[in-house]
Amino acid sequence: MPNLDLRQAWSDLLRRRAALAPSLEAYAPIIERWASEAPTIRPLAWSAEECRARWALGLPLLADAPPPLSAADLEDTLGEAMESLGAADETLAPGLQRLAEAWDSGGVVPESLLPEPGRLGSGAAETASGLRPGVIGFLACATLRPTLETYVTPVRAHLGAGDWMLGVCPFCGAPPGFVDVVEGGHRRLACHFCGSAWIFAKLRCPFCGVEGTKDMARLSAEDGDAGYLIAGCRQCHAYLKELDRRERWNGGPAIVEDWGSPHLDVIAHRQGFWRGVPSLLQLAAGS
Repeated sequence: MPNLDLRQAWSDLLRRRAALAPSLEAYAPIIERWASEAPTIRPLAWSAEECRARWALGLPLLADAPPPLSAADLEDTLGEAMESLGAADETLAPGLQRLAEAWDSGGVVPESLLPEPGRLGSGAAETASGLRPGVIGFLACATLRPTLETYVTPVRAHLGAGDWMLGVCPFCGAPPGFVDVVEGGHRRLACHFCGSAWIFAKLRCPFCGVEGTKDMARLSAEDGDAGYLIAGCRQCHAYLKELDRRERWNGGPAIVEDWGSPHLDVIAHRQGFWRGVPSLLQLAAGS
C-alpha cells in the first residue's frame, strides 16, 4: 500500500527554494499529517477489463465504484487542513467553523467532498459553510488524498495507452493539478486528489478541450526557472504549471512541485488565468 510520505521531497524543495521557504511552511502540517496516515480503506480490486469498460464509456472509476468513506477516519485530516487554511487567512474562520459544525452534525459527509462532473464536491459543503468553491476544493484534496491514493493504487497499472483521452482523472474524476513533460515530449497530467497520472494530448486544453497552438499560452518565470512553465488556455483561461522532467530530472512529486512554486501562480493570475485545483497560498492571497 502507498505511504504518502512527502517529507523528504518537501525538504529537498525547500532547500532549492530557500527564498520561498518561510511562506511554504504553511503546507508543513498537511505534509506531516499525510505522512502519518494509515488509511483503513480496502483498495479497489477491479480487473483490467472492468476498468477499461468504464473508461471506454468516458467514466472515471469512482463514478461506478465510489469508495466507502468513514467520517471518523477523515476527521483529523480535515481538521488539520482547516487549521492550515485558518492560519493562512483568518477571514475564513467563520466559514470554517460552520463547516466543522455541519460535519459534526452529518450535514456534510465525506462523500460531499468527492469530485463530481464539473466541480470539486457536491456543493453541500459550500452551502453549509458559505465558503467559496475554491476553499472547499482545497480542503477536499487535502482531506481525501491519502485515502483515495490507497483506494486506486492497485488499478493504476490497468491504464494503457489510448484508454483515456479526457482531461479529468480516469480514476477519481478530479481535474488535473500539474503537468509533467516526460520522454518523447509527452504531457502527463497529475491528479492531486488521488496521486494518479495519465498521458494527455500535447496541444489540447484539459479543461475546455480546445486544441491548437493558437489557443495555448506559454508563460515562464522572470528568472528563467529552468524546466518550469505555465501552460494557459486563451479560450477558457485555465492554466496548469508544468515541469519538463527531461530538463529538471531531480524534481519532486507533482504536488510538491506545484505547491512549491507559488511564484508561477502569481504570474498566471496576473495574466488573468485560473486553476482547477486551488492551492493553499493562492487561497490565502484571496485569489
